[in-house]
Amino acid sequence: QVQLVESGGGLVQAGGSLRLSCAASGTIVAVNAMGWYRQAPGKRRELVAQVANGGITDIRDSVKGRFTISRDDAENTVYLQMNSLKPEDTAVYYCNIRTSWGRDYWGEGTLVTVSS
Repeated sequence: QVQLVESGGGLVQAGGSLRLSCAASGTIVAVNAMGWYRQAPGKRRELVAQVANGGITDIRDSVKGRFTISRDDAENTVYLQMNSLKPEDTAVYYCNIRTSWGRDYWGEGTLVTVSS
């Protein structure tokens, strides 16, 4: 059974940094993309950043230049380095792994709170 376990969330002041990690246990066949989504209270879940096979990245405009995504395929792990955090970055962050045939695996989420 596949499980995605996130870590690294917490409370930080505006301007600070956090690094999120997501490690997948179990076997996932044909991984296509690994990434992070977030959901703020009262809002829809949105893509923050993802990295597809070959290193192709898709990063949300509002976090470009502040967030960096990376993945370690040997360890089935994906990271999100978040710098210059803003209060509007406050949300629950979810790890996602998508296979080539469109199956999605999700973590349980980790809360990031940025105080002003």
